[in-house]
Amino acid sequence: MPPMPFRLVALLVHFYVGWRIAPALGSLAASVAFVMLLVVSFFTLPFGLGARRGRRRRFASGLAWIGLVAMGLFSSLFVLSLVRDLALALARVAAFEWPGSFSFDSFALASARAVPLAAAAISLWGFANARRTARLLLVDVALADLPPALEGFTIAQISDLHVGPTIRRPYVEKVVAVVNALGADLVAITGDLIDGSVHDLAEHVAPLAGLRSREGTFFVTGNHEYYSGAAAWVHELRRIGITVLMNQHVVVHRHAAQVVVAGITDFSAGHFSAAEASDPKAALAGSPSDAAVRIVLAHQPRSAAAAEKAGFDLQLSGHTHGGQFWPWNHFVRLQQPFTAGLHRWLRMWVYTSRGTGYWGPPMRFGAPSEITLLRLVAARSPEPVRSPRAPRMAEAAAGR
Repeated sequence: MPPMPFRLVALLVHFYVGWRIAPALGSLAASVAFVMLLVVSFFTLPFGLGARRGRRRRFASGLAWIGLVAMGLFSSLFVLSLVRDLALALARVAAFEWPGSFSFDSFALASARAVPLAAAAISLWGFANARRTARLLLVDVALADLPPALEGFTIAQISDLHVGPTIRRPYVEKVVAVVNALGADLVAITGDLIDGSVHDLAEHVAPLAGLRSREGTFFVTGNHEYYSGAAAWVHELRRIGITVLMNQHVVVHRHAAQVVVAGITDFSAGHFSAAEASDPKAALAGSPSDAAVRIVLAHQPRSAAAAEKAGFDLQLSGHTHGGQFWPWNHFVRLQQPFTAGLHRWLRMWVYTSRGTGYWGPPMRFGAPSEITLLRLVAARSPEPVRSPRAPRMAEAAAGR
């Protein structure tokens, strides 16, 4: 079970939502029903974080589903309650400035009823978006001086699959089928593959052994690998035929052209093991100086400053989930330089995947999951060198 501070915070925020919404619903039956919903949410929400550790797997899995769905629903209830309070404050000002223009009491009643209805609608829509197979996204990356031999070189990227309590083998099999249909030159898995131990999840990750591409499948660790026993997972992935790059690189030959494909450990890996601290320079060491393209797989976008300084042309990342669901997408930029999509960091391109699965609540709203096919193309004109949009993050990343 979660620690006491978590349960105390959960109790306080549940009390806040109940205090602000239940009395304003205008019906005793509606108020009681809403309070009961919050009670169920409070007592089931912790199972989403701890039930998967139970001995009886089916029972634990069911509890995890209930807890994680409750977590997603309550997130919407909490955020919408805050939005409603802000709207009520503005409505009070309007009622004072323009008396008689509208009924404040009617607005308070309507907005209170709208909160649970909107939260339910968002949760259902978000659930459907999360549980469907990730959409395919095609992205061209224009590189200067790209040799003709590498024109159209393709990379299928999957990221943040988060195999765990609610993402299991059938979902992974569908992802593998989509990727294999692409006929990509190589497959990149940019971290946060799992949420759990090898013992519990190996059978659900096993379909990844069936990924097919011309050059193979490459993987780098994300922060969740370190939460789940990174060493054991690195061994397991290598056992099923996936190349794990731990501050290492391989060289891919395409006729006379060479592509360096490097992988660095997660940005936070040094907190778990000093020997595995993320090191783009080490990953590139010993690579051919005349390589046409240098690509680095780095779980977190904030590795970009060090990767660009090391000499890479393209970084493939994930981690952000694109925010996963509103309004958390607006907070990603407090930690990461990019939330999703293709951006420039000085001379290097950075592509940030929204993720192929999801973490925590089975919910995606405004940030659809994706399987990405990136294609290298020659730039038609010299690419400008642009200043990063987050210079403070650049300095922080360079200093790690």
